[in-house]
Amino acid sequence: MHFRLFFITTITLAAAGCSQEASKPAPSQYADTLFINGSVYTMDATRSWADAVGLRDNNIIYVGMDNDADRLRGPDTRVIDLGGKMLMPAFQDAHIHPMGAGKEALTVDLNGLGSQAAYIAAVKAYADANPEEPWILGGGWSMAEFGPGARASKKLLDEVVSDRPVYLTSQDGHTGWANSAALKAAGIDEDTPDPASGTVDRDELTGEIIGSLQEGAMELLTAHIPPSSPEFDQNGMKYSIDLLNSWGITAVNDASVLRPELNAYRALDQRDELSLHVVGSLWWERTLGLEQVDELKRLRDEYSSGNVNARAVKIMQDGVMENFTAAMSEPYFVDGDPTGIPMLEPEHLKDVVIALDAEGFQVHFHAIGDAAVSQSLDAVAAALATNGNSHRRHHISHLQAIHPKDLPRFRELDVIANFQPLWAYADSYITDLTIPFIGEERANWLYTIRSVINSGGMIAFGSDWSVSTANPFPQIETAVTRTDADGDDDTFMPQETIDLATALAAFTINSAYVNGLDEISGSIEVGKLADLIVLDRNLFDIPAKQISETKVLLTLFGGRPVHGEWQTLLQ
Repeated sequence: MHFRLFFITTITLAAAGCSQEASKPAPSQYADTLFINGSVYTMDATRSWADAVGLRDNNIIYVGMDNDADRLRGPDTRVIDLGGKMLMPAFQDAHIHPMGAGKEALTVDLNGLGSQAAYIAAVKAYADANPEEPWILGGGWSMAEFGPGARASKKLLDEVVSDRPVYLTSQDGHTGWANSAALKAAGIDEDTPDPASGTVDRDELTGEIIGSLQEGAMELLTAHIPPSSPEFDQNGMKYSIDLLNSWGITAVNDASVLRPELNAYRALDQRDELSLHVVGSLWWERTLGLEQVDELKRLRDEYSSGNVNARAVKIMQDGVMENFTAAMSEPYFVDGDPTGIPMLEPEHLKDVVIALDAEGFQVHFHAIGDAAVSQSLDAVAAALATNGNSHRRHHISHLQAIHPKDLPRFRELDVIANFQPLWAYADSYITDLTIPFIGEERANWLYTIRSVINSGGMIAFGSDWSVSTANPFPQIETAVTRTDADGDDDTFMPQETIDLATALAAFTINSAYVNGLDEISGSIEVGKLADLIVLDRNLFDIPAKQISETKVLLTLFGGRPVHGEWQTLLQ
């Protein structure tokens, strides 16, 4: 079924060429812009190549060969000679957090800093430069820097900022690191009980709170952080949009939106500054029940307009392996034999997904551990059995460990496997914080992208930025090579590598399918929006280990440049 849906019926290049050869167009039908002499990878159903693409207004009006394209050239047509450069559909990211990434970049940005000392220095520098800020906020620290369990100490932060609260989220967003002032402001002390969905880390001997908060325990503190201003939210979002456009991205599935995110998107869209198609995945509050469905429907109706569609609901079903909160079918190899935390009790999850599916919502699951993946698939199965299959395009993100028995269920249940491909190599998170605690057998279940495809399932790609870069090229390289795009050549599970064409589809037409945009975007075909990118190299002509070096020269959003300029290619 997925392949039937994936191979969308389109106007073929041959048919388009025949119809367009019939007569010279009227002046009003000339192309506004004509790309010629290019290597155009259309991403259509047959993965065809072309030489030329014609645009008028914001749409594609011609895809074909150079010798047929000249008839669309009018006196005012902008002609871009690509000189053989690669033109392809713009990328679509199926799981990302733009506002969080943007706000992080504008505060204490710890991404890419490689030591505890560097983190502390960055916190001090920001605090010294912003003495008026009541809270010092930011994130991006690596759990690997603090070892198994990511037990980050408040004392490190207290040494540089003791008079104001400091709160920093880990790179993956599943652990918080607070100083003593922040813990005090939130009323968190040795007597604070652990919430059902998380842990307040404590010293095993003294019981003293350490300063790290796992999963749902973060909410004990974040509820006390003053809300940011709408202007700051919009600035953070605009920062992210500009960066995403520079990487060739023109559509995203925002993996967790509340009113602040929705308000920022709407404000930018109303000012014509939202150069993205946005699917908003409304946050499912796990402490509430089915009564919140009506509010989610109101949010969908209120905010779905223009370039924003709030038609999805995000359910976080577990945590992450690095702090042993990802839900596993068998215990981790640590004291207490934990199996992780299912955020929603599995039978309740079924009721939730049945209700959301019946109301027309797409469900966007977070599932890392194999048990959480199974529980998510079981919930979709229950929805299909109750409501029938209306092809809501439900998808499961992350999928770090998939039990082999569940591989064929993606196709059977019409569920898209939404991988974050940059994680599919043996970094320190895998070698130091995962495999020692799950063993070699289950290590073979990690990021089994090729196995999902072989079982007939559809894959899509998302970055989970700011957890890791949103730049698609390192992600594509890792999917193709299963190595670190920054230089490590050790291949992790080579049987799970995929070819370049499959990786590109996962970031274009397949993600467009997830985003409900496949009829208007995701491939270069007559009638679709001109969401296009020009690259500095042909990805099919270079060694796979050079893919990550690729640059986007021009990004078009509906035919309008949102990164680069026409003049760059006219020279």
